[in-house]
Amino acid sequence: MASAVSLLLLSSPRPLHRTSGHLLCSPRRRALPPPPCPARSPRRLLAAPPRASNNNDNSGAVEAPDRLVAAVAYLYPFLDGAHHGRFLLAQFPFFSALLRPLGPAARLFHSSPLTPFLLFLTLYFAVVRNQQAFSRFVRFNAMQAVVLDVLLIFPDLLAQSFAPSGGVGFEIFQSMESTVFLFLLVCLVYGGGACLLGKTPRLPIVADAAERQFTLSIALATNLMDELWKVDTVTLQPSLLPYLLN
Repeated sequence: MASAVSLLLLSSPRPLHRTSGHLLCSPRRRALPPPPCPARSPRRLLAAPPRASNNNDNSGAVEAPDRLVAAVAYLYPFLDGAHHGRFLLAQFPFFSALLRPLGPAARLFHSSPLTPFLLFLTLYFAVVRNQQAFSRFVRFNAMQAVVLDVLLIFPDLLAQSFAPSGGVGFEIFQSMESTVFLFLLVCLVYGGGACLLGKTPRLPIVADAAERQFTLSIALATNLMDELWKVDTVTLQPSLLPYLLN
């Protein structure tokens, strides 16, 4: 009995459960597929933005007679306001030498008190309002010349009401007169030169007012022609034109 018990104690106990070898080993990791690369959009070739065209550069569309007429129109305000340069011409005689070629035109302009007024009416009604005979280039530049001449009313009124004989006031008056003359000279050179090159000049202070008046004159002329040729529903004839012709 004792020998049997000792044999049982000395013998190694048998495992109750068998574990398979594949359960003890670490599970096999599967390699994940790489993330899909984002699709590359085709590279677009960006074209350079178009260059802004210069509206004033219309030299190819303006004919030579139109350039000459538009340039001559700027002589009118300069000759009308040339008396503002009497102090500047006395101090700097070389200005007189530069302006000597305009002497015959100045004498003809001041030959009669009615000449400036008649030229004003001719320039406005025969050129600015005449859409059939002159292009827009000529009419706009003539309108700028007319507006510039109208603006000369203010320095003329100031010269008549404020004309000191000496002191600081006289020096200020001389500076104002010389400034007006130089402004007219710059407008003549810039406006006439640009017109001869076939480009539309835009004079400072003058261009915006001239644009408004130019557009208004076209609208008035268009409305007037519409009224003149409006057909009467009864007589089937123009309604206002016979009254104007009689």
